[in-house]
Amino acid sequence: MDREAYLQRWSALHGGTHANALVRGWLSGAHALARPLAAAGTAPWVVTLAGAALAVGAAALAVTGGRGGAAAVGAGVLLALAGIFDNLDGAVAVMTGRTSRRGALLDAAVDRVGDAACAVVLWGCGAPAWLVLVAGGLAQLQEYVRARAQGLGVDDVTVVSVAERPVRLALAASCSIATAIVVWLDWATLGAGVWAVLGLIGIVQVTSAVVRRL
Repeated sequence: MDREAYLQRWSALHGGTHANALVRGWLSGAHALARPLAAAGTAPWVVTLAGAALAVGAAALAVTGGRGGAAAVGAGVLLALAGIFDNLDGAVAVMTGRTSRRGALLDAAVDRVGDAACAVVLWGCGAPAWLVLVAGGLAQLQEYVRARAQGLGVDDVTVVSVAERPVRLALAASCSIATAIVVWLDWATLGAGVWAVLGLIGIVQVTSAVVRRL
């Protein structure tokens, strides 16, 4: 399956959602990396669980390793890898024709674990707990609204918000690594703050789209 066919299939599986430039770039990278896994016959659920393990590992490393330093860098790298695996499972499923409702359920559950791990990483790197809870809560709320709308029969929530998972993962991973490189700036708090602002905008975008569809 070539890249354009994959992007079209992704859009169809997500209710006709149009991917913006950022999401297209993310998906294109996932397609390139997933090709050898698909060719090897790797099961999508294996990739999904591997991503979950990486995210949980990142959170544990950030909390137990102390603020900044090698632990923060390691946590950021693990989150970045978890983000890659997060998209590889869907790409492998699409490219091998092994999409299923069970796989979608597992993927959604693991995504929520990944979002929580991002929040924990920022907290472990020094962001205040209240700000992390706000940022993480907005992410969970956005995804709940989208999922609830689909449960009510709205299968084409055609909006990609400014706070989708690639953005949340990129923020947490980059700010975690930055805490060990530029020590005079509180990158964890900055990242959580940006996440919270984008999350607020994102929930408005998704809710508005859902209300129009209902």
